[in-house]
Amino acid sequence: MKTIAVLPAGSVSDEAVKRLFAGEEMKWEHHRLIADVFMSTVNSVSDYSVVPIENTIEGSVNLHVDWLVHEVDLPIQAEWVYPSIQNLIGRRSEAASEEGGIDFSKIKKVMSHPVAIAQCLQFLRSRLPHAEIETVGSTSEGVKIVKDNPDAGWAAIGTMTAASNNGLDVLSQGITDHDNNYTRFLLVGSEPFTVRKSDKQKTSILITLPEDYPGALHQVLAAFAWRKINLSKIESRPTKKKLGNYYFYIDIEMALDTVLLPSALEEIEALGCQVRILGSYPSFTYEQLL
Repeated sequence: MKTIAVLPAGSVSDEAVKRLFAGEEMKWEHHRLIADVFMSTVNSVSDYSVVPIENTIEGSVNLHVDWLVHEVDLPIQAEWVYPSIQNLIGRRSEAASEEGGIDFSKIKKVMSHPVAIAQCLQFLRSRLPHAEIETVGSTSEGVKIVKDNPDAGWAAIGTMTAASNNGLDVLSQGITDHDNNYTRFLLVGSEPFTVRKSDKQKTSILITLPEDYPGALHQVLAAFAWRKINLSKIESRPTKKKLGNYYFYIDIEMALDTVLLPSALEEIEALGCQVRILGSYPSFTYEQLL
């Protein structure tokens, strides 16, 4: 039986990984912080870590990208997407209006993970402009805090599973700014993922350009372009070694063992660039997991 490190029960991460491993007997190890999720696998306590890495509305989760790049050396073994449906959760008895609906003016504080808050800004600005916003380690942690503080007038943004697990009410359902809000997750660890098969393969790499080489990025992209290799993402992040020094995180829609990709990477290294392979792995759409 494999052990999976993931953010707390009832979080979107928890729901997403249970969909990926649906029908499999697994041991779930829940952690409050993403650092603890990563370190569980680094220390061989768990076989895999689950990492939310990108969101439709908010884009990349920079803290998690930096952990993957700077803090650990865990290969990516799979990626999948899962809908992030956020809800306002609390106690109906504390926020009820005289007409029987919800009086949002009675809610004094809203808490959640910063990414979930960013996904719901329009709702917060229109319905709860007066409320204090507090960030916590995960959506499920915010729901747990609300549970432990009755009569405080607090609410949380989280999943319906988290509301049910904590005996709380969904005060407003589906409060994200856009209906097509999906999160991309990575499964990282030393063992290949063999539970499911996918026709779509991806490879993620880091490229650090040589200093004082005008046009280096153009030549890197040209190495992919003339071979007609599609890049689904390219993003610059600081190396944290020197001001103005960046690496490029690139997702490639091709497996590493194809004919064209290794030769492209060899050409890029010949330019004096440093290339680090983060993983070559199957990619799953939400529809494939249904």
